[in-house]
Amino acid sequence: MNEIEEANFNEGNFEGANLKRANFKEDKLERSNFIGADFRKANLKEAYFEGANLREANLEGAILAGANLRETNLKWSNLRGASLHKADLGEANLKETNLERADLIRANLIRANLQGADLREANLQGANLREVNLEGADLNWAILRGTSFAGANLAGANFTGANLEWANFAGANLEGANLRWANFEGANLRDAHNLSFDQLSEVQTLRGTKLNVDILKSLKEKHSILFE
Repeated sequence: MNEIEEANFNEGNFEGANLKRANFKEDKLERSNFIGADFRKANLKEAYFEGANLREANLEGAILAGANLRETNLKWSNLRGASLHKADLGEANLKETNLERADLIRANLIRANLQGADLREANLQGANLREVNLEGADLNWAILRGTSFAGANLAGANFTGANLEWANFAGANLEGANLRWANFEGANLRDAHNLSFDQLSEVQTLRGTKLNVDILKSLKEKHSILFE
């Protein structure tokens, strides 16, 4: 592994660079150009990427735990299986990014753009997704326990089989979202927008879920098993 620890590469140009298995732990890489760079299996733990351009970069299996990725451009990048535990991705552009099976436990994604992103089987337990754009994103079988979606745009998102226990959807837009087989135990769906009876009738459970009174009454009358 290349040792490049605690160096300053701010505003550098690494477009298309081969950085596979490189060690940039705690390095300063802010506002640098990494378009199309290969970071597969690289150690980027607690590195500073704020404002960097990582469009179409390959970060599959990379370690980004605790990294500062605020306002980075990660559009079309590959973060499949990457470790982003406690990473800060606030206001980052992750449009159509591959985050399949990524570790995003307790990550900060506030106001990030994840439109059309692939988050299948990703772990976002305890993550902050307030005001995030997840329109059309695929969260099939993702772990979203205790995640905050307050004020988020979730229109057309796929939550099939997702674990959404104790998640907060206050003010979130769920228009056309696929909630089939999702686990909403203890979740807060009160004041969520564009949430229909038909959507909720397909979930796995609504045990202990907070819902608006009218829809709660209708669901208990026709789908009481969801509350058992």
